[in-house]
Amino acid sequence: MPARKLYFEAIRVGDELPALAKAPVDRVQLSRYAGASGDYNPVHVDELYAKSVGMPSVYAPGMLIMGMLGQLISDWARGGQLRRYGVRFIKMVWPGDTVVCKGRVSDRHGSGGRYFVEIDLWAENQRGELLMKGQAAIQLFYSLEDENRQRSGQSPIVVEVPRESILTPAPNADAAPATEETGAKKAPGSKKSAKTATALPEDPEAARKPKK
Repeated sequence: MPARKLYFEAIRVGDELPALAKAPVDRVQLSRYAGASGDYNPVHVDELYAKSVGMPSVYAPGMLIMGMLGQLISDWARGGQLRRYGVRFIKMVWPGDTVVCKGRVSDRHGSGGRYFVEIDLWAENQRGELLMKGQAAIQLFYSLEDENRQRSGQSPIVVEVPRESILTPAPNADAAPATEETGAKKAPGSKKSAKTATALPEDPEAARKPKK
């Protein structure tokens, strides 16, 4: 039975993603990753070389940890489309370290029948030390009804959802969805109707920039 999909209407700012704890990193995993990625930098697989350049041992490639955070996103955003994903490397990961990936919904907004959530991401080791930080933006269907409509070639359900973030209080979530045929409803706190709102750009980050 396929996993139940995630829909925009069920998500709230501040929701935490289920933590993903990976098995301790070992040298076999580093060798397998080198073969899969084509990254044969000897500091990741050759113990003698790593020590010759001043490292205590080999260490994990940053992209391996980025992939672990990516798994956290894909496990949570069932049925969503990843629109943006970026990270900042902070601390090295050594053999024996356990990587725990975490995330939290930091922003949600929608316009013109397109709905986005943004997630703050981070990874820690077994000592609680920060290894990596990042952000991702995901596009979702508003609801199961919205998905069924679009997959059958009908217009999307349109609900105006003003930008809600951790820094600002979320408006009342009891907005009544409407289709384009019946006229769009405004979510509480919204000053624009869906008839006059413009669709969000492909990159949700562009919506934050003021118009010139």
